Amino acid sequence: MTATSSTDDSSRIATGLAVMAAAMLFVPILDAIAKIMSADMSPLQISWSRFIITLVVLAPFIVIRGGWGALRPPHFRLHMLRGAGIAGATVFFFMALASMPMADVAAIFFVEPLILTIFSTLFLGERIGWRRLAAVAIGFLGAMLIIRPSFADVGATALYPLAAAVCFAGYMTLTKKLSGTTDSWTMQTMAGISGTVLLGTILLFLDVRGSVEAVMPTLTQAGLLCVMAAVAITCHTAIIFALQRVDAGLVAPLQYLEIIGATAYGYLFFNDFPDGMTWLGIAIIVGSGMFVFYRERVTT
Repeated sequence: MTATSSTDDSSRIATGLAVMAAAMLFVPILDAIAKIMSADMSPLQISWSRFIITLVVLAPFIVIRGGWGALRPPHFRLHMLRGAGIAGATVFFFMALASMPMADVAAIFFVEPLILTIFSTLFLGERIGWRRLAAVAIGFLGAMLIIRPSFADVGATALYPLAAAVCFAGYMTLTKKLSGTTDSWTMQTMAGISGTVLLGTILLFLDVRGSVEAVMPTLTQAGLLCVMAAVAITCHTAIIFALQRVDAGLVAPLQYLEIIGATAYGYLFFNDFPDGMTWLGIAIIVGSGMFVFYRERVTT
């Protein structure tokens, strides 16, 4: 490898990591808005609205640029599965936010980089040793420290962030797998199609049954939904950009930066601040994730 190519690789990786870090600091804005709106609108409708707005914004751009064929890229089924992953993660996360503090939800969700480490091994062929497996197990123990008291307060809702983490790890795995075959804007559009159809179908079914009531958004709510969609488009496009330049296992620890925004917004808007047990769980989870990151650097 020449000095120039080595420098180019370092620059590419540094750019990818910086973009990923910025995305993780801005993502909690979306979560704060969702928590505010959950008082008047179901998390399912909030999630569906976020996807349909994304689709309305991006689809015309994609069609104008590449024709209708652009809406059926290679590996179409994997794109639909990827969209189902982010849709599931969004719904579970927003359902948890409706009754739990932002920092607690984010802290439990932070087992996702550890799950991503396992998924990267199972589905992307990235190597993992016993030390990283041990770190993953310890990270889950940290999550249990947060889930147990939350479970006593809100019941099974405390497990929703864990379900969101599994869904999001699947989404990230497929993002990495597909990032070399499709551009970021098309990937975002395909996720919008998948999320809109899947969540729209579920919302319609539950509304007919009377289990969930779909409401007409007010002007203020519509504005907040548009802000949510804008944040989602920007941040998830940034994630794709980063994964096109850096291995999934390498960017995973940067997701822990989200706890900074989640804690700040939770305290600013809802006067919520993590207690001692939550901070202990966070420390264990982040420590485990950073060890995984360290082993990734040592073995590559």
